[in-house]
Formats: sequence, C-alpha cells, structure tokens
Amino acid sequence: MIKVNVLCEDKSWSKKIRKKEFFFNNLCKFFPKKFQFINKKIYLTLLLSNNKKIKKLNKKFRNKNKHTDILSFPFHHTPKNLREIYLGDIIISFNYMNKFKGLNTGNFKENVVKIFIHGFLHLLDFDHIKKKDYIKMLNEEQKIFRSVQKFIN
Repeated sequence: MIKVNVLCEDKSWSKKIRKKEFFFNNLCKFFPKKFQFINKKIYLTLLLSNNKKIKKLNKKFRNKNKHTDILSFPFHHTPKNLREIYLGDIIISFNYMNKFKGLNTGNFKENVVKIFIHGFLHLLDFDHIKKKDYIKMLNEEQKIFRSVQKFIN
C-alpha cells in the first residue's frame, strides 16, 4: 500500500485539485499490482509548489538555476523493517503544470497525474539518461497511466 503525504505551499493548487491528499492516495490504488506493494507500507512525500520555490530547490540540489516541472529525491537508506519503506520526496510546480492557461480541470489533473507517475518512477530508481533506460521508463509510465485513466475520468 502506498501512502502519499501531501504538502501544499501554493494556494493555486486548490483551484484545480480540492482534496489533494485524498486524490493522490486514491490514484495510487489504481496503479498496476507490481507498483501497489501489497503487504508493505510504502510512504512518500509530495510537495505541491510553484516555479519560484522549485527553482530554488533545483539550484540548491541540482545546481540548475531554472524552474522545472518536477523534482524527485529518492531516499536511499536500507530500512530496518522491510514492510515499511520511505521512498522519498516529489515536488511539482503548479505554474509548470498550468502553463497553458486554458486547461480545464480534467486536462490539468491528467498532466499532474502523468508527471506524478514520472516522479514516482524516479523514486524507484528509474531514469532516462540512456536511451534504453528512457524507453524502459516511458513504457512503465504508459502502463501505469493506462491503469489510472479510469480514476481520472
């Protein structure tokens, strides 16, 4: 079971996603079985932020002085209890997700879900530096997205 602890530091998120913690925790219930971690308690933190704050974090931790859509920080620590695991942190920028001002709430949520899945896979050590890894990650993203589409719609 995946538990998403949601923190929000930009009020704009509430205009598009009302019950944020409920939304992301329910979303994870629609993940394919291999990503549901049955009989385990998997935790992660999601920070819903904005361009200004994500730019600061990107500069501090990645030495890139620009905003971005998402940052993922996997928590690499061998847990004492293999049934309870903290995966890490994901930060998503509202401004980046809402850069097309005409997005309705449904399209906005779809974009957020896609980028959340991307960040989630980074927490599981997927990356897209090499082409073969990019293809592998993209395939997993698409599988997860197909399984959660019924939740979004």
